[in-house]
Amino acid sequence: MKDRITIEGRDGAFGAYIARPKTLPAPAVVVLHEVFGVNTDIRKTCDELAEQGFLAVAPDLFWRQEPGVDLSVTSEPDWQHGLRLYQAYDRDAGARDVKDTANAVAKLSGCTGTVAVLGYCLGGLMTFLTAVRYGVDAAVVYHGGDTEKYLGEVDGLDAPLLMHLAEEDEFISKPAQAEIKTALARKSKATVYSYPGQNHAFSRHNGAHYNAAAAALANERTSEFLHQQLR
Repeated sequence: MKDRITIEGRDGAFGAYIARPKTLPAPAVVVLHEVFGVNTDIRKTCDELAEQGFLAVAPDLFWRQEPGVDLSVTSEPDWQHGLRLYQAYDRDAGARDVKDTANAVAKLSGCTGTVAVLGYCLGGLMTFLTAVRYGVDAAVVYHGGDTEKYLGEVDGLDAPLLMHLAEEDEFISKPAQAEIKTALARKSKATVYSYPGQNHAFSRHNGAHYNAAAAALANERTSEFLHQQLR
C-alpha cells in the first residue's frame, strides 16, 4: 500500500501511515496518535501536513500490544478499548520507538533529513519524552497528559518546543498546567500557549470538544513553528 511504510526499530518492526507532499525532498513530521491508534483523525492530520509541504509519518505506537489499532472517537466501546491500551502502554519503550521512527524517516529518499515530532494526548507526552531523552529537531505537543510527572527530565530538552494547553482540560489539572509552564519557562526555546475555555482535544477533527477557532489558531501556530524550525 502506497500510504504505508514499515519502520525497522531496535525492538522490532512496526507499521506507519505516510503522507507525501507534492514537492520532494521535504522536511518531515512524525505524528504521534492518541489512545485511538492511527485512525481517521491522525491520517487526516498527516494529509494536512503534507498539503503544507511536509512529509508526514504516523507510527503505530501500540504495535507491541495490538498492531493496527484504528478506533473511532465517537464509539464508547472504542474509547474503553483505547484506555485499556493506554494504561498498559510502556512509555519508555514507546520513546525508543519514536526516536527509531524519526531516525528511519530522516533517511527516507524523500526527506531532507530534518524531522520534527508532533503529538496529541498520549502522543503529546511521547513527543515530550522523546525530545528530553533523545533529542529531536523540533517538537510540538498538543495537551500531553501526564507531562507534569516527567518535568524532572526537562533539563534534557534542547530542541525548540511548542506546547498547546487547553485551560479547561479535564485530564491536565490547572495546578499541573502551572507546573508545566513554570518548568518550561526555564527553557529559552520552549513556547507554551494556553487556550481559555477549551477542553481536552479541542483540535481533534470530529471530537466532542472540537472548537474550530481555537483549533485553527493552534494549527496556524504549529504550521508557522514547523516552517520556521525545519526549513
